[in-house]
Amino acid sequence: MTSSVGKTADVGWNIGVSRTLPYPAEAVWDFLVSREGVAIWLGPGVELPREPGARYETANGTAGEIRSYVEGDRVRLTWRPSDWDHDSTVQVRLSGSGAKTTVRFHQEWLADAEERTRQRAYWQDVTERVVAALAER
Repeated sequence: MTSSVGKTADVGWNIGVSRTLPYPAEAVWDFLVSREGVAIWLGPGVELPREPGARYETANGTAGEIRSYVEGDRVRLTWRPSDWDHDSTVQVRLSGSGAKTTVRFHQEWLADAEERTRQRAYWQDVTERVVAALAER
């Protein structure tokens, strides 16, 4: 049996991107759930719902539902851009202490290896944009 990098029996094709930032978790979290932060990682034109089961849709047509929201720690949601024919699951999670925080973007249930490659580039770009925005604050 051949194993494919980025594919598991539990969540199918998936990708994770993380970065340790020189900021306390509270500052990183506050930015990520702000309208400006949400526009970077989820899409423009939407407030991030906090209640599980709440639906959202961004100005560019990405839609989904909040699965879980733990203030200061993580948000998990379904994520479906307007040109996709399937849902995926995205989790944004923080860890760390003091003046250093690791932010992790993890996406599951991607269609195939090609979509995984595209989403890896997407989350790497998102991470760079978050780093730049935090540096400007």
